[in-house]
Amino acid sequence: MSTLFERQAPRPLADRLRPMNLGEVVGQDHLLSREGPLGRMVAQKRLTSVILWGPPGCGKTTIARLLAEHTSLIFEPLSAVFSGVADLRKVFEAARGRRQMGQGTLLFIDEIHRFNRAQQDGFLPYVEDGTVILVGATTENPSFELNAALLSRCQVLVLKRLDDEALEKMLARAETEEGRTLPLTEDGRSALRAMADGDGRYILNLTEELFRLPSEPKLDTAALARTVQKRLPLYDKAQEGHYNLISALHKSLRGSDTDAALYWFARMLAGGEDPKFIARRLTRFAVEDVGMADPNALPQAIAAWEAYERMGSPEGELALTQLVIYLGTAPKSNAAYVAEGAAKRAARDTGSLTPPMHILNAPTRMMKDLGYGDGYAYDHDAPDGFSGQNYFPDGMRRQRFYNPAERGFEREIRKRLDYWERLRDKRHRESKEDKE
Repeated sequence: MSTLFERQAPRPLADRLRPMNLGEVVGQDHLLSREGPLGRMVAQKRLTSVILWGPPGCGKTTIARLLAEHTSLIFEPLSAVFSGVADLRKVFEAARGRRQMGQGTLLFIDEIHRFNRAQQDGFLPYVEDGTVILVGATTENPSFELNAALLSRCQVLVLKRLDDEALEKMLARAETEEGRTLPLTEDGRSALRAMADGDGRYILNLTEELFRLPSEPKLDTAALARTVQKRLPLYDKAQEGHYNLISALHKSLRGSDTDAALYWFARMLAGGEDPKFIARRLTRFAVEDVGMADPNALPQAIAAWEAYERMGSPEGELALTQLVIYLGTAPKSNAAYVAEGAAKRAARDTGSLTPPMHILNAPTRMMKDLGYGDGYAYDHDAPDGFSGQNYFPDGMRRQRFYNPAERGFEREIRKRLDYWERLRDKRHRESKEDKE
């Protein structure tokens, strides 16, 4: 029971919004509904030991606490990070005493995968004889991190990352609790949910920070990013000439003005610049501005860099000069650089979507039972070595991040991509016709 002073102390928003019953838990209906495994257990008042496997902030601890309340069990929480054998022994002794009085105990162990194998073996007799109902929480794959003996005595339940709808419900509850709306535009609100990446605890912590701001002006996506993230530090202005010259070299190469690039390269050496810094920047140019238009640019850059490190100045500088000439005269393409940025934005916007089940390996029996690998088509078995299966996450539309230029070697890459695209469309048409 909390004291008067504890009740008067300020409580974080996440604590104030902690669900009071299982019906208030969002995003886990597949487990908590009447038809779900936990829903059935609660309805029958017969709870068995379970392992809750899911990402951070999806409600594992809250569900465990509510399971104890709904089944009239004493809730005993432990963290595997901070607890040891002595702590477990105390819990088991207390649970044994309660059992003699007809009272059951739910032992909740957060981060259960952090207990070693011997400690996990120590649970077995108490779980087996019903001294405790074990509810373990883990973010790691139980079939890799937990003993087979312990797994055989527990049901593994997979929790989902909170989707957009669940996160929006949490935001609405926070606004009701605070009696005001968040100072966000619709785009800003959507960006806030994307930043949370399925983590309910994280979105409530961000929300609490935003409630400290005035109601106006409302923050859009860019303003939200400036508010909740630190700005990158600026360059030291005392070194402005240093960055001006490397910028001049880089842009001269990008413009295929080899003579100008040689001039700026010589200026940097004359000014006492470290040739290793130049070698690093030229290597960056090889992948950023030449890219797949000439895949040999990167090996040339690494070779020149290594040659300088082996020979030193002044002999090694000729290797860098040769690299400047190679890069200046090479075909240019930033398609790989653009593809990287587009893929990163998509990864950030979609969060932690899981791969489709058919492309997941199933090294354990539990993973096979969960459907890992079902329906995978081995591409080498196809007549042309191409199955045409979808490898994007379920629910995410197919996107093209890499668009090669019609220059240099990328002209050949474009032909390959177009070939596979035609085959993919053909496979999809055939699959659709087979289903019809």
